[in-house]
Amino acid sequence: MLRSIASNFLTFLLVALVLVAALIAWGQGKFVGQGPSTRAICLKVPRGGSIAHVAEELQATGAISNAMIFRLGAEYAGRAAHVKAGSFLIPEGASMQDIVTEVTGNGQSTCGVEVVYRISVSGQEVRVRELNASTGEFAVTAEFDPASVSDVPASYTTALNDVATRIRIVVAEGVTSWQVVEALKVSDLLEGEVGDLPEEGSLAPDGYEIVSGASRRTILDVMRARQQERLDAAWLARSEDAPVKTPEEALILASIIEKETGRAEERPLVASVFANRLRKGIRLQTDPTVIYGITEGRGGLGRGLRQSELRRDTPWNTYLFEGLPPTPIANPGKAAIEAALSPAESDYLFFVADGTGGHAFAETLREHNANVARWRRFQADQAGQ
Repeated sequence: MLRSIASNFLTFLLVALVLVAALIAWGQGKFVGQGPSTRAICLKVPRGGSIAHVAEELQATGAISNAMIFRLGAEYAGRAAHVKAGSFLIPEGASMQDIVTEVTGNGQSTCGVEVVYRISVSGQEVRVRELNASTGEFAVTAEFDPASVSDVPASYTTALNDVATRIRIVVAEGVTSWQVVEALKVSDLLEGEVGDLPEEGSLAPDGYEIVSGASRRTILDVMRARQQERLDAAWLARSEDAPVKTPEEALILASIIEKETGRAEERPLVASVFANRLRKGIRLQTDPTVIYGITEGRGGLGRGLRQSELRRDTPWNTYLFEGLPPTPIANPGKAAIEAALSPAESDYLFFVADGTGGHAFAETLREHNANVARWRRFQADQAGQ
């Protein structure tokens, strides 16, 4: 009798274990398998949102098939307590596992509303835009210069009051440190003093994720650290015949390259011209350095250079003095720094604009003069239209 009961119990236990294993395997398959959603969605997670709240929202929108499996899978993976606030793009057919990774990652919003504060050589601009999860396209809802607008658009205020809004500061290549600081001063996204003006060239052009109310001084410190990291890495990877002797000189040359061309593919070739001139002891004769000597980085010149200014005695006038100027003339980007330390191989000594946004390069003065003549004809034709 007891033997029969024990046998039946063991059979029941074995069946139960098989069923549990099958149930776990089924749940695991649901967790890692393709999700049921037939369209991308933008999932908004409020501050303090729980994994249970996220699971219910996802099931309601049809992005997952079972909220309990989603919650248990997140807990088993040790991610349930790491839900971040933000707006997250959930692609069509995303698995529960992928969604858990997205909402418990670094917290950077990947959809929804975004505020971009762009700092460029022409000034600063705030742009509010919203990503359509279905099309993947941004729709701009506001665009303004914070230095000249007294009443900001309502969509901007609404965006800043939403904790899920992504806020970025974007610094363009070629801006001066003075331009960056002045733009940070007029932004209501930031707080605090900026301190001393950062050294020219020491700030990395890039995009910076921030939160509203971030410290101006802290943002500048992050920009400095990133630029130093880039410079250090490029210096270690420099060519054996790099035309500069120190990282500081590399930053100076990179800033000139940055101001001379906006085309990424041209930077190594422009760098080769300056490298060849430095090696031969020929003056660099570059207009951006002359302009910096006049403005000292406090805005653009707003017009062409006069002949008298080309002869003006400033430390940055590379028409008067050989070699590099004493400081950078702007904040160069990563590509310009790398070009300065690993220029292309060429015999070019001259270049001039060609009317297409790029430049015509020449090895001899005769070739260069012909290129200059073509450029002037182009300018005359444009003026006559």
